[in-house]
Amino acid sequence: MPAKPARWQGSDSALRAVQVAFDVEEAVMEAVRVAAFEANVSTSTQIRLLLGLPVAAERPKRPRLTVTLSGDDYDVLANRYGLPADDRLAIKEAATRELIGFAQAPRRGKLKQKT
Repeated sequence: MPAKPARWQGSDSALRAVQVAFDVEEAVMEAVRVAAFEANVSTSTQIRLLLGLPVAAERPKRPRLTVTLSGDDYDVLANRYGLPADDRLAIKEAATRELIGFAQAPRRGKLKQKT
C-alpha cells in the first residue's frame, strides 16, 4: 500500500470516528443549541463539553449562514428582488442585504412561515 501524503496523516483518527445522533425531546435540543449559541461554539462542541469529552482548539471560523436553495427557490427570490433568475450572485447579494436588515431591525421577532 503506498504511503499517505503528509497532509492526510492526521486524518486517521477522524476516519475511525463515528457520528452519533441523540434522539431527544425538542426541549433538550433547544437547551443545547441555546447554550452553544451563548458560548459561541458549535452544537457538537457544546455536546462534547456537556459530556466531559476533550474539545480540540477550534480554528477561527468565518462567520456565515447557510441555506440550501433549489432552482425554484432562486426563481422565487429573483421575482422577489426583481432580478434575473440566472443571476445567482445578485440574488445572493440581495438576500444578504435582507438578512443584514433583519439583524439591524429594532425588534427582531420570530418569522412566521407564509401559508
